[in-house]
Amino acid sequence: MLAQAIGWYQVDVEAGVYSVYPRFQMSGIKMDYLFAFDFQWIGAHIFEFIVIVFSFLYVDIFDTVGTLIGVASKAELLDEEGKLPRAKQALLSDAIGTCVGACLGTSTVTSYVESSAGAAAGGKTGLTSVTTGVLFFVALIFSPLFLSVPGFATTPALVYVGYLMMTQIKNVKFEDAPMSDIIAAFLAIIMMPFTSSIANGIMFGIVSWIVLRVCEGKAGEIKPVMWISGVLFAIYIAISIF
Repeated sequence: MLAQAIGWYQVDVEAGVYSVYPRFQMSGIKMDYLFAFDFQWIGAHIFEFIVIVFSFLYVDIFDTVGTLIGVASKAELLDEEGKLPRAKQALLSDAIGTCVGACLGTSTVTSYVESSAGAAAGGKTGLTSVTTGVLFFVALIFSPLFLSVPGFATTPALVYVGYLMMTQIKNVKFEDAPMSDIIAAFLAIIMMPFTSSIANGIMFGIVSWIVLRVCEGKAGEIKPVMWISGVLFAIYIAISIF
């Protein structure tokens, strides 16, 4: 705000640079998107609808899986085998939030990797999430003040979250593992920031792992769930291109 007051921060609405001064004006509650389902459009564009559903399903599933594993690892909630206990319940709660959010017309209500910052600070129980939800509800009243914080001001927090995610690279056994595991892990790591998507990083990691396993002559070691994932990824890529 001081930068804008002295003229250093120049407001240019046409260029997408908005004023950071909060405006406490009640615009009312908009109900336009509440349960606004257009079944008529679906009937007339069934193929496009299937493509959209599959794309959203793919992104949501693998973004959620990657986020849950990352946050649970930072919170030290994984078991000795590196698996997430009660993963079914965690995925179910995420799915319910996604569906309810869609019905209410909001952006996707899902798990966020930024939660790893809270987990690292000691927030590892459901009470943490409840408290966060209450604070978000209170934040609705002060939303003009919070929304006045520009995106570049939150960059340090995101850098810290990235640091927390990178600390897990120490669990990759680069020396003793097969090349398929090492290269797949490397591609998964670098493709997440390059494509701005956790799901895409997981996709590149799995596809490269399957291809390299076949080249190593170890196709028999690939489990059915990985073959299914590989086929789904191929379908997704084909849909995205064509």
